[in-house]
Amino acid sequence: MFPEYRDLITKLKAENNHFANIFDEHNRLDDKITGLTNNPVTSGLDNIEDLKREKLRLKDEIYAMLRAADGKS
Repeated sequence: MFPEYRDLITKLKAENNHFANIFDEHNRLDDKITGLTNNPVTSGLDNIEDLKREKLRLKDEIYAMLRAADGKS
């Protein structure tokens, strides 16, 4: 995610607890969605869409924080 900001992500994860928490939560949701999607029993659950929306919201917040830290907001 955001390879152009790889160094900045590393820096913010070390210096900004809020950013680190959001980034970790995004990755946790990504893993959960992948697991649910790949499981034939849970692949059709409606709450997967809710999880995807929350993951996208976190990604948007991460991107906004990266742009602000990079002076591009």
